[in-house]
Amino acid sequence: MSQQIEINIPELLRKGLILWIFFAILIASGLITSVFKVPADSQGVILRFGKFEKTVGPGLRFKLPFGIDEHEIIVTEGVRTAQFGILGSIADNSQSFNPLSLGERNPSTRERSLQRSIMTGDLNLLEVEWIVQYQISNPRDWLFEVKDPQGTLSDLTEAIVRTVVGDRTFDEVITIGRLDIAQETRDRLQDAVKKYKLGIRISEVQFKNINPPSPVQASFNEVNQAEQEKDRMINEAKGIYDQETIRASGIAQQKISEAIGYATKRVNEALGDISKFKAMFIEYQKAPEVTTSRLYWERMKEVIPKMGKRIIIDEETSQILPLLQLNQVENGGGK
Repeated sequence: MSQQIEINIPELLRKGLILWIFFAILIASGLITSVFKVPADSQGVILRFGKFEKTVGPGLRFKLPFGIDEHEIIVTEGVRTAQFGILGSIADNSQSFNPLSLGERNPSTRERSLQRSIMTGDLNLLEVEWIVQYQISNPRDWLFEVKDPQGTLSDLTEAIVRTVVGDRTFDEVITIGRLDIAQETRDRLQDAVKKYKLGIRISEVQFKNINPPSPVQASFNEVNQAEQEKDRMINEAKGIYDQETIRASGIAQQKISEAIGYATKRVNEALGDISKFKAMFIEYQKAPEVTTSRLYWERMKEVIPKMGKRIIIDEETSQILPLLQLNQVENGGGK
């Protein structure tokens, strides 16, 4: 004789309340997993079953729920910085994204072995440190075109810097050529990342430190100090030279001015004497004896006061000479 088993179904299940709760949770989960927000400085990348679907701009965005669509937020407005040669490593403040493993992120700071020494065109070694600033311009290319975009950017940058520095001399790199090297590196790097479709735009390349290798740093500093001392002494000598040149030029100009003034004076005096002589000659032609006598006495008037004490007698009065004691007058009176 078989026994009939009676199963009691809960009142809630009979009324369908649990089913309604299940549908409510399902709908809420669908809403939560289908809505996401893209910040103003970023773009959103939507993948459907792991394949790129589209790129969306900032704002409240929608996607297929329950893991059918996944999204990644890529900052496109911020400037990212990659550092090279600093402490012997390459550091990048950007984030990498692996579409084959959603939700996993590589560390934001990567370090790779890097030889900082770079050879110049004249076969000298330099230790170079520089940074590259860039922005992501195409999120799709950044995520999908290259497996390791950061590593590719690092390799391209190092290769280009070695090429550009290798085309210049040691002195040019260490002194006046730094800005030109940075500009040429930026231009070449921009062409390279465009060719490899990295989806980035190079903003700037800056060289921070460029020094000789550590073993020769002391010798280089001594040479540099000697060069500075040489330049200082050259500048001082040039300053003294310029000062003496200006002073000599002033003295020469003064002498020339004095000579010109003296020449002008003598010419004017000579012209005056000529005019005076011509006038005197005209008077002489009119009255020769009178003019001769006048000239004689005028000259005697100038000469006799300069002769000192003298006695002038006529030749016909020689008989009075014993009375004059001429020797005493000459000895006592002077000339």
